[in-house]
Amino acid sequence: MLFAAGIGLSASVAAAPLAVRVVDASGRPVRDAVVTFYPAGQAARPPRAGGHFVVSQQHLQFHPFLTIVPVGADVTFPNLDPTKHHVYSFSPAKRFELKLFARDQSRTVNFDKPGVVALGCNIHDQMSAFIVVTDSAWTARTNAQGIAAFSDAPSGAGRVTVWHPYLRGVVQQALAATQHNAAFSLRLRPPPPMPMMGY
Repeated sequence: MLFAAGIGLSASVAAAPLAVRVVDASGRPVRDAVVTFYPAGQAARPPRAGGHFVVSQQHLQFHPFLTIVPVGADVTFPNLDPTKHHVYSFSPAKRFELKLFARDQSRTVNFDKPGVVALGCNIHDQMSAFIVVTDSAWTARTNAQGIAAFSDAPSGAGRVTVWHPYLRGVVQQALAATQHNAAFSLRLRPPPPMPMMGY
């Protein structure tokens, strides 16, 4: 289910707010679900290009755990730990490998295709994070109340997708032209145990 508004099929249709509500199987709000809205019958408006994005390695973890970037964005990976890291991804949206780099060194990767990119460290198996590369300006993460809101979404029919780090795959729902709210219920996997600190 979802909490949403639709998309305009012509420029004359006034913009309408769009809100998507995401809960888990017990009805509790789901934070940090990535919600994307696509208009029907037209390409989604691309997100604003540019911006400075950073995913650091500190205390043997990636920070932040989840990052949303537009297609074409550069992401810098600084190492703030006293040990070396070897950052990689085997994800179809971006396969890359940043071989051993030490404290206060960094590497930069360009993310040129939409999709979810899972990050890992070839030395520290407990390290994981995700970068969601979006091709739609209407992309946001849910807040503590499980809601992602789009104040400038166009009216009309469309499609909403939802992804979460602990969800297997992507779920989606079509929106009718007159639909202004909806809600998703997700069955999430439990998060992995917190890693032991130490070098």
